[in-house]
Amino acid sequence: MEKNEIYQVKIESYNSEAQGVARIGGYAVFVPYALPGEKWEIKILKVTNSAIWAKGIELLEPSQERMSPDCKYYGKCGGCDCRHMSYEEELRFKLCRVNDALSRIGKQTVKAEIIHPADSVFRYRNKAIYTVDEGSFGFYRERSHDLIAIDDCKIQQELSIKCAKFIASLNDKHIRNVFVRDTVCTIISSKGFDYTEELVAACPELTGVVLCVNKGRENSILNGNFYTLYGEGDVTETLCGHKFLISPQAFYQINPPQAEKLYGIAVNYAGKGEKAIELYCGAGTISLCLAERFKKVIAAETVPEAIENAKVNAFINGITNVDFICADAGEIDGKAEVVVVDPPRKGMLENAINSVMKINPERIVYVSCNPATLARDIAMFEPEYELVKCEAVDMFPRTCHVESVCLMVRKKI
Repeated sequence: MEKNEIYQVKIESYNSEAQGVARIGGYAVFVPYALPGEKWEIKILKVTNSAIWAKGIELLEPSQERMSPDCKYYGKCGGCDCRHMSYEEELRFKLCRVNDALSRIGKQTVKAEIIHPADSVFRYRNKAIYTVDEGSFGFYRERSHDLIAIDDCKIQQELSIKCAKFIASLNDKHIRNVFVRDTVCTIISSKGFDYTEELVAACPELTGVVLCVNKGRENSILNGNFYTLYGEGDVTETLCGHKFLISPQAFYQINPPQAEKLYGIAVNYAGKGEKAIELYCGAGTISLCLAERFKKVIAAETVPEAIENAKVNAFINGITNVDFICADAGEIDGKAEVVVVDPPRKGMLENAINSVMKINPERIVYVSCNPATLARDIAMFEPEYELVKCEAVDMFPRTCHVESVCLMVRKKI
């Protein structure tokens, strides 16, 4: 098989990026925007030892699940992956993605039997980071630094779009990014920001304006000194019955209604008892929920601002049985009946897994945003632990991302 060759293929399944997968001569061929069951005429674009990439030339037999994309930037900005399929098909893809990773990477027989759909697939993100350049704002094209200028995004809140439009209209060469979380707008600039009054007048819903002076050119956007220019620099959120104060640097779920479902599953899997430990605790969302079920909770996180937020969150909710520690997950020791982990996309490092094994809990609850690293890490907990339950949650509708919660229990020897 060679580049530029033409084939007619039947799409059999998806890869992890929601691309259609066909097979030619035993080789997997990835076809973007193709759905299982469809027949396509394709052109080979790239051939490697492990996979082949193609583009669809003509759709010969469409799927009943195919939809016309409802966004003019779809396929350009790199944000969404599933706007060409029905939401029901998207949910099937995501559940299959979790289970394929568990069986293929993790060598598990247990499957996620359910995926919890989103209440809304529009305007659900409470966080947006836009790039600003020469009077325009938008997102970088996938795997590039080509800015795709936009005037709206169907998964972002309208306030964030309004803020970005105003700040881009200033055409200030020092402003690099606009970060909006709920009703707080953070401007990332190499110098300063002299338009606070004008921004608040244009966007009166704002409760805070923050300046992040970032003079570096690295990819870390929220890296610099922070100054509150108007109102409150932190966002106050209510989740799972608790109030949370969230700083710009702290991690917080972008879809609170779905986060409540995710955390509810995690807490139910954790059960009740004397002591629980949470690793990668962020601003303490899960920790405060665990505090209602365990006499003592130890929670760890490496981001100092998140730990400070977590301590304040415990105080304002009147919770006194949680100790928040600014430490790496691999540095935590002690004993507990359950350990809850909610790592970033890269999953758990080996030292963190070893730390959990030394704690030797009865149960491990793993909250994941990446099925591949989840499955890899579950396999590393064997032979001491076995997977017994898993549920998926659609946190990011119209993208290929999916969250899941797994329960592992210590094997009886």
